[in-house]
Amino acid sequence: MKYYIIAGEASGDLHGSNLVKQLRQLDTSADIRSWGGDLMEAAGAHVVKHYKELAFMGFVEVVMNLRTILRNIDICKKDIAAYQPDVLVLVDYPGFNMRIAEWGKQQGYKIVYYISPQVWAWKENRVKKLKQSVDKMLCILPFEKAFYHKWNYEVEYVGHPLVEVIKAAKEQPADAPLSDKPVIAVLPGSRKQEVSVKLPIMLTMAKHFPEYQFIVAQAPSLDDHFLEGLTGQHPNVSMVKGQTYNLLRQAKAALVTSGTATLETALFGVPEVVCYKGNPISYFFAKHLIKVKYISLVNLVMDKLVVKELIQHDLTEENLLKELTALLKDDAARSRVMKDYAELWHKLGEKDASRRAAEVIYEYAIS
Repeated sequence: MKYYIIAGEASGDLHGSNLVKQLRQLDTSADIRSWGGDLMEAAGAHVVKHYKELAFMGFVEVVMNLRTILRNIDICKKDIAAYQPDVLVLVDYPGFNMRIAEWGKQQGYKIVYYISPQVWAWKENRVKKLKQSVDKMLCILPFEKAFYHKWNYEVEYVGHPLVEVIKAAKEQPADAPLSDKPVIAVLPGSRKQEVSVKLPIMLTMAKHFPEYQFIVAQAPSLDDHFLEGLTGQHPNVSMVKGQTYNLLRQAKAALVTSGTATLETALFGVPEVVCYKGNPISYFFAKHLIKVKYISLVNLVMDKLVVKELIQHDLTEENLLKELTALLKDDAARSRVMKDYAELWHKLGEKDASRRAAEVIYEYAIS
């Protein structure tokens, strides 16, 4: 079979690569053409365009690069039409992929969407378009199935692909210790403007816990000079690059910005405080547009407050000190979190997501 897979971000490249591996096991003569990255290429896909040419984050950046984005969509359509795949597989990346889905459906291609857009958080009415243009929606969060059911759209929950990634990482031999002190991981995110606001508050904890080493996970988008300007005044703060999972394996607790990192931290079994502070105007609009009870995936999946969220005005030195102290010193608090983490792993890890997704895609391609 001929498969055309579109992933437009680093996470999509990771999950897309595991999907490619599983497809090639099921269909040994699979011909896979894709938009993705190095991992998908290494797994055996022919990558037409690298995601680094596609990743435009934020409203202003999207507007400034609109011409490039529209040109890329046009290039993608022409390439799909020339390739004539048996199935078109879209991995997350909704701004781009929802347009391709609509066009692809009109052209008569079989459309599978793997890793649902987060339409449950905002712009719910996008479900109508997805229902019209996507033949099979494969979800990775357990509550998404019930959400789509409300819209009379039956989808399939395949499990979360991060589970298999982290399970494999845990099985690797332990790396050398990052410090001779016990470690607290600091995951401040990748957007410079937000990091410059959040990280100084997160690092106020260093003076309160001098017996710990605070290690900042440096995102590729953040340069050394920028981060050193924020971390340099703290004697027990250091940085690592490209070692986030190694850091989480060694951490006693973590301060984590919202996003996938909150879920990764939980799956590694590290008690965490979720920290978020952004531009006041952006936050005002986000609060009124986004309709979710929590900002961390851990709490959303569990549908209760498992990890404390300190958002905007609540992210203060005093509040952070209280929460981090509880995670480090209060055995009952740690025990509660670990019990909930075990349930989270069970909820997300009942299925091998990449294998199940590949089976659905392969069966649909040959039908």
